[in-house]
Formats: sequence, structure tokens, C-alpha cells
Amino acid sequence: MIRRNPCRIKGAGQEKSPERPVLTIPQVFALADAIGQRYRALVLLALFGSLRWGELAALRRSDIDLDARTVSVTRQLTEVSGHLAFGPPKSDAGKRIIVIPDLIVPDLRWHLSCFAKPGDDGLLFTSPTGLPLRHGHFRSRVWVKAVRQAGLPALHFHDLRHAGNMLTAATRATLHELMDRMGHSTARAALIYQHGSHARQHEIADALGQLAKQQMTDSPTANKGKRSKATGTGRARRGPQAS
Repeated sequence: MIRRNPCRIKGAGQEKSPERPVLTIPQVFALADAIGQRYRALVLLALFGSLRWGELAALRRSDIDLDARTVSVTRQLTEVSGHLAFGPPKSDAGKRIIVIPDLIVPDLRWHLSCFAKPGDDGLLFTSPTGLPLRHGHFRSRVWVKAVRQAGLPALHFHDLRHAGNMLTAATRATLHELMDRMGHSTARAALIYQHGSHARQHEIADALGQLAKQQMTDSPTANKGKRSKATGTGRARRGPQAS
């Protein structure tokens, strides 16, 4: 009876989240220094492994192979109504093996010797009392203070993963490589990180210009035009007797 849906709102079906800040490498290391020894490796692994909070909080000693420089993601820690529970990742694609740069291996090795729980099933990251990490407690007691001390704008912990994904895309990783590293089963999220930076756009434009100049120089048509132009100019300079 009603021809138009009164509940329909123009644009309501489109999510427009504000663009998150992208941390630079110096900013990340400044944050790692400010956050303290217990959580330094947590910050670095979040960035260079593009790991989610729940994946990091669920990591065990047995998930880390520093000789191979790999991290096995097989589960996550979730919190519902104040209760913590270990379970599988968000999707089958979330189960993955991530290779980390050797740059952060010393930090992880030192962390394993000082802070990780003993035993193969011992948690890699815990609270000072040895309990599993709770995101809310970590944010209020550790994260906000460290961000402020590092002189950074208001950040979410997830911004580390966001920055890591941007860095991975900057290495010219393919779409499928991004999906594998990020743990996504669809290309939608990975495509976000394939948009180029402003500086990269300048590099691409310069490369296109150089390519065009090279092909114009190598082109027989272009060379013929140059020869004709040069011959005409030479004749004009030499005068009528040159004809």
C-alpha cells in the first residue's frame, strides 16, 4: 500500500570510515621503545607480521620458529562478555604461516628468554601477572600512555596491522600474496592496500615519461622526422646556394 519505503535512508548502505593513519617505520620503533620491554616484541610483530590482536594474544612458544623466521597462526583469543576463549581464526584463510624479517628476530629471541610462559604451549605474550592479554586492560594501562609518550596521534592497536599491510603492498606483493599474509579469503580487503602512495604515483608517471621518450627515440618515424627537420634547418642556415 505504501509505494515508498519510509525506512530507506539515502547512502545508509555505504560505510564511510575515516582514513586511519599510516605509521612510518621510525614512528613504530619509537612506539616500541616507549611501550617498554615486555610489549616491545608485540608491537614489532603486529607490524611486520600484519597480525590481528586476537592472533597475537593467542600465540604460543611452539608457534615461533626463529631459525626459519616463521610464525604459525592457528588460533585466536576472543573476549565475549568478559570471558576469554581460544578458538580458530576468523576463516580458514586465517590459518597461515608468516615469514618475518630478520630485523625483529633478536627482539623476539630476547622476549622468549625473558617474558614468554615456559613450555611449548606457553603463551608468547601475557600480562605482568602471566595471564592472557585483555585488549581493554592493555589499551588503558599500557597502550594510551605509550602512544602519548612516543609523541604520536591517537592510535588504535589495529593501526599497526594496517601499517604493516601498507608496507607489504609497497614491496610490490601481488594480490594473492597480500591475501595470504593478511589471512583474508576474499580479495576485497587486500585490494584496499594496493592503492599507490602519492610518491609512488610520481614514480609511475616519471617512468611512463621515460618509456615514452625512449620509444619516441627508437621509433623509425620519429627518427625520419628528426632527419627531415635537421636537413631543412641546415639548408636554411647555409642559404640559397645550398639548394
